Amino acid sequence: MEKNRNNERLDRTILRTSTNYLLPLLILFSIFLLIRGHYLSGGGFVGGLVASIAFVLHSFAYSPYQTVKMFAIKPFFVIPTGLIICFLSGLLPVLLGYPFMSVVWFADSVVVIGALGSALIFDIGVYMVVIGVVLTILFTISENT
Repeated sequence: MEKNRNNERLDRTILRTSTNYLLPLLILFSIFLLIRGHYLSGGGFVGGLVASIAFVLHSFAYSPYQTVKMFAIKPFFVIPTGLIICFLSGLLPVLLGYPFMSVVWFADSVVVIGALGSALIFDIGVYMVVIGVVLTILFTISENT
């Protein structure tokens, strides 16, 4: 019995320690996927899923309550913000005389990212929606169990 408790404590310590290192790495990787999806496969959906996995891992290592405390606002409120960003990125070409949801490229480019367009703004909105939906589902399930 005592041996099982020691093993559980050791397992928890290993999971928490690895989570402390993996959380920032996974968030950085999700941002990389978000920006990379601008030109290659990836984008807001995949990047949002990777970021959500990072927070799910944190909630397994600690608790969902402690993961919620990491956010300044509830993840549920990230969903409408992401949807508004997606809509505005689709509306931007209309203001310039192009069809809705067509890509508009900006004249200046950023060193690491390259050419910027309205597709990246749309991906940022999708990224926020995915994180909001996954974390809202996770925290709702954990509150009801």
